[in-house]
Amino acid sequence: MERKFYRFARFFIRGIFSFLYRPTILGKEHLLEQGSFVLAGNHTKWLDPFLLISSVSRPVHFLAKDSLFHGITGPFVRLMGCIPVNRKIHDKDALKKAKEELKKGCVIGIFPEGTINRTEQVVLPFKIGAVKMAQGENSFLVPFVITGKYRLFRKSIQIEFLPKRKILKNLDIENQLLMQEIGKRLESEHERNSFN
Repeated sequence: MERKFYRFARFFIRGIFSFLYRPTILGKEHLLEQGSFVLAGNHTKWLDPFLLISSVSRPVHFLAKDSLFHGITGPFVRLMGCIPVNRKIHDKDALKKAKEELKKGCVIGIFPEGTINRTEQVVLPFKIGAVKMAQGENSFLVPFVITGKYRLFRKSIQIEFLPKRKILKNLDIENQLLMQEIGKRLESEHERNSFN
């Protein structure tokens, strides 16, 4: 049921999203057609999950804040295969459920910042969950970088998927490497746009 609903929803999300925001998608060759991997990147706006759904052909199981599972959004996030996470604690149940999906060969989507970055910082400190999931299930980690702004009918938002890799080192080191990789890519993109 979930997969059928996801495919149905993605068809409409992709069509509407592409019409409204015309995203530029780079690095799709880094996305695996089979096998599990963890998508991890920066969080700029509530539209980011829809950008990922539009950009990735396989179903993405997002870790989503538990409040979304109540009220009007509840049925939708459940049918989309999202995993509830309590951001106020180290949610072991969410981590366990995500690992179960990875064991099935699925794709997990996560924003390691834990919330939308509304600060002047390039990125917020990353939580360790993304690298922990990828290492624990011997999955690949695929970083992504979202740059630009969501502007209607303008080609102003971009997502770039970076080369996939295995998590082999200490988790704290890997988490810092991930944050630095995404941070540097964001800084270079900002500098490039400043000269245009």
